[in-house]
Amino acid sequence: MEAVGAHEGGAPAKRLARETGLPLATTYHLLRTMAHEGYVSRLDDGGFVIGDKLRALESGSREQVMLARVRPALAALRDELSAAAYLTFYDEGEIRIADIVDGPQAPRVDLWVGCEDAGHATALGKCVLRELGDEARHDYLSRHPLVDLTPRTVTRSDDLLRRLDSPTGSPLVADLEEYALGTVCFAVPIYYGEDRLGSLGISLRADRLARLTERDPHRELFRTHLVPTASRVSRNLSLTI
Repeated sequence: MEAVGAHEGGAPAKRLARETGLPLATTYHLLRTMAHEGYVSRLDDGGFVIGDKLRALESGSREQVMLARVRPALAALRDELSAAAYLTFYDEGEIRIADIVDGPQAPRVDLWVGCEDAGHATALGKCVLRELGDEARHDYLSRHPLVDLTPRTVTRSDDLLRRLDSPTGSPLVADLEEYALGTVCFAVPIYYGEDRLGSLGISLRADRLARLTERDPHRELFRTHLVPTASRVSRNLSLTI
């Protein structure tokens, strides 16, 4: 695979056999096996290049490196607020959860509907949608019906867009039992690389929010913790790209 990877435009089996010092018959056997498994691909001219499966493994490895750099910040956020911390990436038109850091005193919300299909109902998803341009936002909404998850879920696209576009003066986005009754979430955007987008958020029980709101009606507690953590996460993610 190293020999194949050294030739971006592809290399024939005979050349790979010479470079690796392997018998031609062994080289053909290995190439056929790797092609069958998706690790290499055979071009029309007979050359071999790295296959999609190996590229996927490489991509997954890079993401694990990225997550390892930011997980301490997520854990610190969890401990500071006693709330599960979440990280999402907007990738190829989808909003997906990349990592969750929870614990006995900070249980995660039951993700009975994936974030990919519930961007309209989660703080994490709405945070990403608010930051997208009109074209990308409408593309996402055209492919994801606004499913009614709780009595508080917004199910009309015009209502959702109006809420997303309403100026608030704060990067904080809330989900007040729109995804799951009894659970509230707050999120802020993250930016990394040249044009990559995601969100950082926390979840907690709704009754706990009610107690906190008595002391902090404007929810400054969440903003003052989430915003600095998001900046730190964005910087660390950018360093790994």
